[in-house]
Amino acid sequence: MVETWDGTISSTDFYVAASAFSQRWTKFNSCLPQWTWVPSCNRPWVSNDKHKEGYLSMENVLLPGSPEIVQKENCVENVECISECQDELSDDAILVHNDGPGEHRFDFHVVYSASFRVPVLFFRAYCSDGQPLLLDDIEKDISISAAEQLTKSKWTFITQEEHPHLNRPWYMLHPCATSEWMKLLSAAWIPAENFLSSWFSVVGQVFRLKIPYQMLLDIQAT
Repeated sequence: MVETWDGTISSTDFYVAASAFSQRWTKFNSCLPQWTWVPSCNRPWVSNDKHKEGYLSMENVLLPGSPEIVQKENCVENVECISECQDELSDDAILVHNDGPGEHRFDFHVVYSASFRVPVLFFRAYCSDGQPLLLDDIEKDISISAAEQLTKSKWTFITQEEHPHLNRPWYMLHPCATSEWMKLLSAAWIPAENFLSSWFSVVGQVFRLKIPYQMLLDIQAT
């Protein structure tokens, strides 16, 4: 029943949500870094269909508004394509540049949490030479408003956990309150096809990764 929806999503629906989200992202952000589905290879016992057990990945990303983007404006790869995207989108765009000294790159993985039954954003950051960034440096790269919110809120915070598919420590946005604010996004149940898009419209703001306006309209139309 819609009235009893608890703001969570099943593992099967997570795969549906991930597929829909990545397709929408490609449709409305074709010139930008893409989300790809990475099948899991270390937990084959979880599902009979290995292609449905995995996570979304978007890697080697410079955050919008980063100092490197301004300083290296003349080094943008495929300038015409990115300029066209910027004209079409009202929100900040994710830009990919040639490597330069001092640049901070981010890898983002959207992983399903079986315990919380919601998506979780795992991430790591590193310099152009591959040196990993500490949390203090990462917090300098995220939006000021998001950093303040993360500091004040006991429900939304960054923690370091073992990546469930890679078995290595990654940072993540803790999912303990995700189901609660997912219920606040809609007075009723959110279809699986729209779940990740709605979820990312909130989570992505921590890193200034905004859902394009046209993509939001597409969500509302379904």
